[in-house]
Amino acid sequence: MKRLLSMALLPMILGGCAATLPAEVSSLGDPANSTSGIRSTQYRSPISGYTHREPTGPKAWGPLNDAQSKGDAS
Repeated sequence: MKRLLSMALLPMILGGCAATLPAEVSSLGDPANSTSGIRSTQYRSPISGYTHREPTGPKAWGPLNDAQSKGDAS
């Protein structure tokens, strides 16, 4: 357990001794620049492509089965 703990702490200790600081992390766009690429925030309905379908009554399965199996070689 002591060996595992020391191996886990080793990168943190060596990282603290680094001679150079990491590069500055900046955002992709300047918040003060209003012309930066911003995606549209317009509302889109989640059911916009919905088409209403009425239920149909039961049909005889024999003709439907025959129609689907025509041309089926297996």
